[in-house]
Amino acid sequence: MVPPADTVAYYDDVAKAAGGLAATQAFFRFFPVPGMGHCGGGPGTSAFDALAALERWHEQGIAPSQLLGRHLTNGAVDRTRPLCAFPSVARYDGTGSIDAAESFSCAATPATRPAPGRGRR
Repeated sequence: MVPPADTVAYYDDVAKAAGGLAATQAFFRFFPVPGMGHCGGGPGTSAFDALAALERWHEQGIAPSQLLGRHLTNGAVDRTRPLCAFPSVARYDGTGSIDAAESFSCAATPATRPAPGRGRR
């Protein structure tokens, strides 16, 4: 399993080499999925359509800022959340269902984010 902090450190390294976050996001976006197991499953929203977002970015020039994540139980969607382009994270807006993506917004990552390189082996 790849520790999440290693993926963050890799993305930070790419951003540093590419001239910063804005330059990197012109060609590379990273969408962490909190609570998802290594290849899917888990308590997080592990069902999402990254391919459609990638096709839209490539074919229409519309870069994704978030994906819609879904959690399924017995084949039925029981939770949705926005999967935000790193370094943004989903924050509850304070109203609405905690199981509905509409109740969340992508917001800046707290300043307490681990420094690049931390978590590497």
